[in-house]
Amino acid sequence: MKIRSIAFLFILLASVCYGQGAADSLKKAINAAPDDTNKVKALIDLSKDYLESDLDASLQCANQAKGLAEKLNYPAGKGWALKKVGQVYNLKSDYVNALEAWKEALRIFDENGIKVGSANMLNNIGVIYYNKSMEDSAQDYYLRSLKVAEEIKDTLRIATALANVGGVYSNKEATFDKALEFHHRALQMAVAIGDSELIGNSNANIGELFLTKSIKEAKDSADINKDIDSALTYLMAAKEMFAGTSNLPYALNNIGKVYRQKKEYDRAIQFHHEAYEAAKKFDAGLDMGQALLSIAQADTSKGDYRAAIPVYLEAEGIFNGIGIEESYDIQYVYEGLTASYSKVGDFGNAFKYQTKNIDVRKKIYDLEVDKKLGTKLFGYNLEKKQGEINLQQEVIARQKLIRNGFIGGFAVVLLFAGIFLSQRNRISKEKKRSDELLLNILPAETAEELKATGTAKAKSFDIVTVLFTDFKNFTQASELLSPEDLVAEINHCYSEFDKIITRLGIEKIKTIGDAYMCAGGLPATNTTNPVDVVLAGLEMVAFIEKNKQERLAKGQPFFELRCGVHTGPVVAGIVGIKKFAYDIWGDTVNTASRMESSGEIGKVNISGTTYELVKDKFNCEHRGKVKAKNKGEIDMYFVNGSIS
Repeated sequence: MKIRSIAFLFILLASVCYGQGAADSLKKAINAAPDDTNKVKALIDLSKDYLESDLDASLQCANQAKGLAEKLNYPAGKGWALKKVGQVYNLKSDYVNALEAWKEALRIFDENGIKVGSANMLNNIGVIYYNKSMEDSAQDYYLRSLKVAEEIKDTLRIATALANVGGVYSNKEATFDKALEFHHRALQMAVAIGDSELIGNSNANIGELFLTKSIKEAKDSADINKDIDSALTYLMAAKEMFAGTSNLPYALNNIGKVYRQKKEYDRAIQFHHEAYEAAKKFDAGLDMGQALLSIAQADTSKGDYRAAIPVYLEAEGIFNGIGIEESYDIQYVYEGLTASYSKVGDFGNAFKYQTKNIDVRKKIYDLEVDKKLGTKLFGYNLEKKQGEINLQQEVIARQKLIRNGFIGGFAVVLLFAGIFLSQRNRISKEKKRSDELLLNILPAETAEELKATGTAKAKSFDIVTVLFTDFKNFTQASELLSPEDLVAEINHCYSEFDKIITRLGIEKIKTIGDAYMCAGGLPATNTTNPVDVVLAGLEMVAFIEKNKQERLAKGQPFFELRCGVHTGPVVAGIVGIKKFAYDIWGDTVNTASRMESSGEIGKVNISGTTYELVKDKFNCEHRGKVKAKNKGEIDMYFVNGSIS
């Protein structure tokens, strides 16, 4: 569920920013000033001023302030300096170092009773965890921030924390009532302090929650009417508060959705048109696309499919310009176009957009998998950073241990040595868990190179056997299964594939929706990879057939499998700088993909090249030269089993 609000915002900075000349003059004045607490504060202010123009200069000033505060034994100054350090790292998307700085600032504020700083840091830490999809951790910090803010009666931070807590609860249907409770409290606080932006955001949040409830509780007409009326009341209030701001299209679009739910389609279209015009003034592409999508959906609900089609097409252009990473709404455009073209009898275009919709849903699935992987990598990096911090603390503890050993004798030495060894063992276990996570993402050899040097060079391999699989009936099954059941079934199949290739020493490369790709003969070269991979293909086909029979007996939708294999040279390495992944490239990969697409259900289809390498191990059936897309005619063989 999408919530636009004060939720998940940092406590705002002052917006004053000096010009470059003034900033340079202030820096000279600071350098000439005596080392005292006022100089610490001035450096922090200068760091804040540089945040909008020069992040490196901002970080330098913040670190100078931190160092001077340590020298002066000025904990408050060190805490606020660390806040700026964290803000710079956050703006640089270096969230691990941002968290380290903010957690250290939080420790200082807590130890010195600086509660306004504690509330601030707790909220900021929660934001990072929320943005990295670690909602339980985020909620813990938000609630702690709320508690501290209430103790010191800091109304702005109370309202922020209330909205943040409500935003997390809004993401789960089971906690909608809690979300409403916290957003209502945020609204009351916003009204009390007279902050129009907070009032508008809280009304918008509550209105959208009631709208979502009305859609999900469609079986009970009484509840529907009650929730829709509540949604309209709060969204109209938000509309008034958002007048003239970039948030206005959001409120107008939701009001249009309310009227669509009430089946007042012309009224709905009116508000969506207003939303589009308002978004156009702010060049807000996402809001423009959502407004057009909603207009087309309202036309579809009216049964006016010919009117809906050009609006869907206009929305498609906007969403393609935005990119699927920013909005998944393009799938609803393709769903609408598929249905609309079908209704007007244009089945060619209906099939075209149904195909596009399937492709987009695969991409969305992959993005969600990447997001989960990103969360795991973030957790891994946090564990690694914490291990480094723990190690530093152990070094300090050991130094104290040595000093105390001379003073207190061997009994004390032995006591602290025991503690040190215990902690070192714990750190070793944490490091082992972190390494296991990395090895679950990358091959061992590549992971070691990455840890040692920070990079991993691409390598060429002369003989690698690549296997592709693809599920038949995926589209039909996806229409009959819930998203949760569909993902569970894919996971069941892929988990078995993982077990098969692990046993045979084959490297998993990636999954792409309902396609699975692996390769033998890398990163450690061997001569058995053609046989190993063909064996894996036969086992995969056998597993899917067995799974099919079990699901048929239960009356459940099932998958069937095509499998293709080809052997040749590839280049392998890590791609990208974020969410890195081990991948392979070359014509061998393309040909292996063609082996899969040119194959048949329940068969392992191999190229002539692979056949020459495995013909003494398997019974193979020559298919002749088969035309493959963009490859011409290729000798292909079905593998019917191993030679006894």
